[in-house]
Formats: sequence, C-alpha cells, structure tokens
Amino acid sequence: MNYILFEDVENGKKLYDLIKENSIKATIAPTPRVLDKCCGISILYDNIEDKEKIEDIIRENDIVIKGFHQIERDINPNRMKFL
Repeated sequence: MNYILFEDVENGKKLYDLIKENSIKATIAPTPRVLDKCCGISILYDNIEDKEKIEDIIRENDIVIKGFHQIERDINPNRMKFL
C-alpha cells in the first residue's frame, strides 16, 4: 500500500484535489500507526507508477509532505472481534 503523509490537513487536501484533477486513483485515509503515531490524514494511492506524477504535482504546487511510504497490506480478520 502506498501512502503520502502530511504535517497538516491543508496540504493533504490540496494534494488530493490536484491528484483527482490529474485522474490519478487515490483516496484520503487515516495515517497508519506504523507510519506515524500522530493522528492525521494521508493519501493512499494504488499504482506505484503514479509516484513520479504525484512528485511533479507536489513540486509544481509547493505542497509540503512528510514523505512517501509503502507498507504491506495487513488484513487481520480477527480485528474488532470480541468474545
């Protein structure tokens, strides 16, 4: 899974809007705790080949990010199940 992390919501929302304008598949998601302990948003994008396009958008629009991160999908079928 491919994430972009931010210091603030404003930069995240701005980048998300520009990504959508450029027809790149992405969604706003909570930041996974394994990447950052603070609460916040991140952008989750599907295709790793889109990273270069996203980097161009970031540079062209002076968007501040914490960084790009990849983590493996961690689906736990027992999560939130209580006996």
